[in-house]
Amino acid sequence: MSGEHSDALISRQVRDLETLLEERGVLGGHALDEALDAYLRRATPANGRRIVAHAWLDDGFRERLLENANVAIEELGFSMGGGIQEQRLRVVENTAEIHNVVVCTLCSCYPISLLGPSPGWYKSEAYRSRVVRDPRAVLAEFGVTLDGGVDVTVWDSSAETRYLVLPRRPAGTDGLSADELVDLVTRNGLIGTAAV
Repeated sequence: MSGEHSDALISRQVRDLETLLEERGVLGGHALDEALDAYLRRATPANGRRIVAHAWLDDGFRERLLENANVAIEELGFSMGGGIQEQRLRVVENTAEIHNVVVCTLCSCYPISLLGPSPGWYKSEAYRSRVVRDPRAVLAEFGVTLDGGVDVTVWDSSAETRYLVLPRRPAGTDGLSADELVDLVTRNGLIGTAAV
């Protein structure tokens, strides 16, 4: 199924569901739009940046995050709920030997609550197809050049599972506070298309 056809099908299904909910009196008027607007006001890359900074400062939290991210992020007041069903969050850690990058090859599944709305390039067919075939070339276009000994792992998000990259903590940041560390993390770093 092409991306355009898939997007049209999903849009039609959403409209049908909205109509059904309004006809049955479950939602009135603009209730769905208001709920979505409220959700998006809380959805920001600052959430993901806070998670990373906390993981850099607290090894126990980092271990819990890598083991069961859904449970660990609740410690900071975050959740992967909010939809019809809770999505599974998997956090993958960049190391000196492994660099992780996230994509959704079918559409644009993405942890919106932790990263805000996805960037346009993330949804593009060019990124979705190329990063799987030649991740090093795509990363180089983002300015990420990796040593030949670093393995690149591409994680494919789905409707059930979303991914967040735990970037490597930059050298020389030992004395920084959580707020200072948050400022070092970028949304692209949380996707894996930037080094922090």
